[in-house]
Amino acid sequence: MVPVDTAARERLYPQGSDPDFAEISQRVERYWKPYHERLAAELERLRATHGCALLWDAHSIASVLPRFFPGRLPDLNLGTVNGRSCDAGVGERLLGIARSASAYNSVLNGRYVGGYITRRYGTPGDGVQAVQLELAQCTYMDELRPPYRFREDLAERLRPLLSLLLEEFLRCAPSRR
Repeated sequence: MVPVDTAARERLYPQGSDPDFAEISQRVERYWKPYHERLAAELERLRATHGCALLWDAHSIASVLPRFFPGRLPDLNLGTVNGRSCDAGVGERLLGIARSASAYNSVLNGRYVGGYITRRYGTPGDGVQAVQLELAQCTYMDELRPPYRFREDLAERLRPLLSLLLEEFLRCAPSRR
């Protein structure tokens, strides 16, 4: 939960000053627990109000991570915990939309099937649908050299696809009322 280096193995703290157990525990109490308590409460509020809740857990990731994977990641990495964090067919519908955009490549439940949030909160039987998106940084920024600038031209091309994905996810909301 508290990394001491980056995916490129660059240190986050000066040598010898990694957080100790007490500091990590304090961060968990101060940041991690309140965040998850609030997220759980909001999902429950939405489920109680609308009969269901949708959770789109989006992340930005470097497209090349040799520490973890050989080669280049797909541009859009969708995860549904192998179909367990949302109703049957939701991930496949989203993948179909992602694949319709020929400028990008995509995968469903590939290297990223869904992290803690998707696994923890995606309970379709209880009315909470969760999908994770790991979006390769090369789709909207210069990711290869600092200062890693945002690229409006790339983002402008990507936005319509992200909108289509979110609109489709909204259509996947089951009627629970």
